[in-house]
Amino acid sequence: MENKGKVLMQKYEIGRLLGQGNFAKVYHARHLQTGQSVAIKVINKEKVMKVGLIDQTKREISVMRLVKHPNIVQLYEVMATKTKIYFVLEYVKGGELFHKVSKGRLKEDMARMYFQQLISAVDFCHSRGVYHRDLKPENLLLDENGTLKISDFGLSALAESKRQDGLLHTTCGTPAYVAPEVVGRKAYDGEKADIWSCGVILYVLLAGCLPFHDTNLIQMYKKIGKAEYKSPNWFSVEVRKLLSRILNPNPNKRILISNIMESPWFRKGFSSKSITTITEVEKPALVDVDAAFDNCDSSDHNTEAKQELARPTNLNAFDIISLSSGFDLSGLFMGKDTKKEAQFTSVQSASSIISKLEDIAQQLRLKVNKDGGLLKLEKSKDGRKGALSIETEIFEFTPSFHLVEMKKSNGDTLEFKKILKEDIRPALKDIVWAWQG
Repeated sequence: MENKGKVLMQKYEIGRLLGQGNFAKVYHARHLQTGQSVAIKVINKEKVMKVGLIDQTKREISVMRLVKHPNIVQLYEVMATKTKIYFVLEYVKGGELFHKVSKGRLKEDMARMYFQQLISAVDFCHSRGVYHRDLKPENLLLDENGTLKISDFGLSALAESKRQDGLLHTTCGTPAYVAPEVVGRKAYDGEKADIWSCGVILYVLLAGCLPFHDTNLIQMYKKIGKAEYKSPNWFSVEVRKLLSRILNPNPNKRILISNIMESPWFRKGFSSKSITTITEVEKPALVDVDAAFDNCDSSDHNTEAKQELARPTNLNAFDIISLSSGFDLSGLFMGKDTKKEAQFTSVQSASSIISKLEDIAQQLRLKVNKDGGLLKLEKSKDGRKGALSIETEIFEFTPSFHLVEMKKSNGDTLEFKKILKEDIRPALKDIVWAWQG
């Protein structure tokens, strides 16, 4: 455990805990020589490796080395021991923009100022081939001067990670802010997906609420897919026009950042020189990305005893992906009749999940049929209401994190509940991270 007052690597004095996720804790710290305040993100290497997030953490380091901008939280240094990885980051003490918005909508001039800074930083990221993919008010911090800083590049992608078609394919982000093409699990352009998220953020800043919201995730996805939202009556005509061009469900017709920056509403009070000028600071002394996961000779003071990976009862998929508070999956994939369906999350690969389900089907003498993206488990004999049929669908958030939905498509509900409770759930215990709902 990191103790207040502890000296890390003979360079930083650890202070108070600022926040924590499933695999990381963030502390305030002070550089012993300069007295500079920094934030240190402490990542549990064992847990990250156990759930297959090594590549994601390496990518976060690589990305943050590329993006050096006044509206992006800076990474100063990366250090590692046998059990921990330490990100030494710029300390931004003004808190999340989310907290400011949660108190009520912002005045138009203030919302425009933050949007200008956001677009400037996102434009810079894209110029470096970096796509954030999880832009939301919770990942936008404010310093003591009210300057916006983008944080949390845990879901970001580099241009080099695109496939041969030049597009990205991983479904990720926080649902309410995700672009329709990402929701539809299609190949997508990271730049255009980020632009959509910026549009949702602009709406939230001006309205104080989300443009797309529903207690059921599938219903919300439908609204996002059709760009079904209503502008409050206090939105100006210029804002409405700009939002309609940003929140266009067709990515090929969505406005580009260059055009956003040329729009009349955006340009009010905008000084590109004051925002985009990058102050040169000492170049961060960063370790090799791969070295962070190597076993090193440095010992970790007050090393924690190895613990089994915690399994939170209300598992939040986006906590696991981005190491930050996000959007609770519990119940969101549920239909109206929850008696006919069940969901669980797993950190196993899709092929491992399918293999396990096929083994269970064989043990229970269920016929297995693959129909498109569905895996159907069917009884050969009729029950009280016909032959029981269970449809299984796997939703991928990352290659190593999935949500599995099992739904009764035919037969008796009581029979489905019984076989689920007595046979399927116990047999799945080795691959289930947590049952949802």
